[in-house]
Amino acid sequence: MNTNQHTDKKEIILTGDRATGPLHLGHYVGSLKQRVALQNSHEQTILVADMQGLTDNAHDPKKVSSNILNVVADYLAVGIDPTKTTICLQSQLPALAELTMYYSNLVSISRLERNPTVKSEIQSKGFERSIPAGFLTYPISQAADITAFNASLVPVGDDQLPMLEQTNEIVRKINSLARRHILNECRPLLSKASRLPSTDGKNKMSKSMGNAINLGATEKEISAAVKSMYTDPNHIRVEDAGNVEGNVVFTYLDAFHPDESYISELKDHYQRGGLGDGTTKKILETCLQEMLKPIREKRSELLNDKAQLLDILAKGSQISREKTAQVLSDVKDVFGLNIF
Repeated sequence: MNTNQHTDKKEIILTGDRATGPLHLGHYVGSLKQRVALQNSHEQTILVADMQGLTDNAHDPKKVSSNILNVVADYLAVGIDPTKTTICLQSQLPALAELTMYYSNLVSISRLERNPTVKSEIQSKGFERSIPAGFLTYPISQAADITAFNASLVPVGDDQLPMLEQTNEIVRKINSLARRHILNECRPLLSKASRLPSTDGKNKMSKSMGNAINLGATEKEISAAVKSMYTDPNHIRVEDAGNVEGNVVFTYLDAFHPDESYISELKDHYQRGGLGDGTTKKILETCLQEMLKPIREKRSELLNDKAQLLDILAKGSQISREKTAQVLSDVKDVFGLNIF
């Protein structure tokens, strides 16, 4: 990998995913397509967040370790280029854990508990007061990730905005202690795509809930997922007028079908009656089968050469260790800890 590959790029982007399972269509719409485009105009690092994956999976660490290369294969299969984007492993960057420790002294428990994203996830996971300390403090860990790369732009969904707000609070505290500019504040890059619902229409698509279509899904898995998709429960007969709002099939057609005018005509037909759910599902299935086939084949090819994936991850982690070590040194200066 060319270590000088980013010299002509201006803005630094940090993004990433927890290594708790293979990536799915929700990731593709929400971030992966955007990352492929951004790598041509920005200095982009993607962090495979294995340490954060353990914050709610420490009882089953294999769930994280076994998915690290799955996630890397997903990145490459959709078009992320390791000569343009640095892909690194969180646990291989010692500066991140050390920065997390320093930052944790600047954040109160009550502030963490007020974070809307954390509150929501604590509730959804049923932790109550049994929340792992690592999970409660992962906004601090995210702040360490972002600042360690001096990232000024972070692609996120709107549910992650409180995390960036907390990162910037920490940045301001460090800069105030230093009495000079040490760290950059970051701003969000919100995805233009709507959040993709689960196939059952009840929740967002999730690795843990089993309601997602993975990027490596087989033909049979895609077919079964589309057939089970939630439509309009009141659209009982073909001749009935149907509702496209909340209809998962049409949400997916909007997200993935390349012919917008054709989908617009389908919606009109469905809403006036005479178009069955079976027909719309067949159209969607054909679309997804064609889109995912090359990704699945590329992904399979990559996973058959795990040495290549490990090499990409090792080289990206080495580059990232050097970058993050410099920021760590700057922060240790603020606390007067560089005494040798």
